[in-house]
Amino acid sequence: TLVNRVVSHLVQAIRGKDSCFSSIERQSAGSYYERVKISEPNEFDIMLVMPVTRIQLDESDDTGAFYYVSFKRSPKEKGWLKFLEEDGKLSAFKMLQALREIIKQEIKNIKGVEVTVARKKAGSPAITLQIKNPPSEISVDIILTLEAQHSWPASTQGGLKIEQWLGTKKRRDFRFRSIYLVAKQNKREKVLRGTSNTDNNKKGCLKLLKFLLEQLKMKHPKELEKFCSYHVKTAFLHSCVTWPNDTDWHLGNLDHSFQQCLEFFVDCLQKSQLTHFFIPQYNLLSLEDKAKHHFLSRKISQELNNGFPVFHE
Repeated sequence: TLVNRVVSHLVQAIRGKDSCFSSIERQSAGSYYERVKISEPNEFDIMLVMPVTRIQLDESDDTGAFYYVSFKRSPKEKGWLKFLEEDGKLSAFKMLQALREIIKQEIKNIKGVEVTVARKKAGSPAITLQIKNPPSEISVDIILTLEAQHSWPASTQGGLKIEQWLGTKKRRDFRFRSIYLVAKQNKREKVLRGTSNTDNNKKGCLKLLKFLLEQLKMKHPKELEKFCSYHVKTAFLHSCVTWPNDTDWHLGNLDHSFQQCLEFFVDCLQKSQLTHFFIPQYNLLSLEDKAKHHFLSRKISQELNNGFPVFHE
């Protein structure tokens, strides 16, 4: 309720403060709304979605995941011009800066609750709010997102291999959906994100995977800082494709499904190879972090072989 009150106030204010942001819509994302949050609900992800039309995407490197965005012709809304670089490319940095400024000013007008904007994290596309909610604090990541009715980039052609699992029609339906471009402000680039729905046993499995990583990160924050829930989500989706039949995920057999997913993830870590689910040429595990991958794979294997002591601590 508190998060909704704060975000609704901000969305109204943002729409009125800048004509470019006037069509912004709130879309809830992340583990709380996907119902895979494991601990208390103190972290929320809110996407602020801006529809854009007639855009052009140009790959910014060879990963297939990062793009420069420009308009095919001058936008009707002239307010966009202030967000363009000299070469006509949309600047994620300028857009985030403008949004951040509006939010910083507007939180002063929210009555009855103390809200602050956290310091910028290098490379993070989020503007993070801290809401005081004694005795604890709630963290809300606001992520500026462009929604484009645009065909998916060529790099995604071989991705989303869900034909055996959810069927060819489902894959076609997904690929007709809009693409969402998320501002990555360090290199003025954009990244694609995606999610999928699962049944209860799969959801339980994903929760356990996330919980295990969270617990290990708490024990080894320095060694595991590079890892996030997106890594286990990706490994989980690949597991769903590897074992597409419902019988592979039998409801009473959560421990088996969980172990299956974990062994798959450990194998990825040992090879330093975790393919992006939608962009098969893009490896989410950078080869320069091999030692960290091996560290996590050792820790997971220890848990697996000893009945998960970290769950009981």
